[in-house]
Amino acid sequence: MAGGRQEKDLVHLNAIHVENVKKERRYQKLHTEFSINPYRKLHVLPDKPMCSKPPESLSEDSKVRMAPSLKYPKPITESQEIGWFVNELPPQDRQDPRFNFPRRKTDITQLALFTKKRGN
Repeated sequence: MAGGRQEKDLVHLNAIHVENVKKERRYQKLHTEFSINPYRKLHVLPDKPMCSKPPESLSEDSKVRMAPSLKYPKPITESQEIGWFVNELPPQDRQDPRFNFPRRKTDITQLALFTKKRGN
């Protein structure tokens, strides 16, 4: 016992805790109705940083409405490279074996179809 202080045992610590809880409950209120504080400013979302003009002031025939491939001579980003140079496909030639892969029936595919029809 240094300085005349006594060590507190678990009973005294529990009594102090119970007293603190009673004080907290005495001043605690349950709020069920909520409203906006009229004295506090609301957060206002800013405009988009890259949009300097409001959308209403842009004309329909401006470069904003054009496709990127018409606005720029070459792709600006890597994701624009896909589909940038689009040309019409050549007409299909069914006789050219390089581009035509018709379905062919073999003994294995006929056996697979036969077993599938039988339900095995």
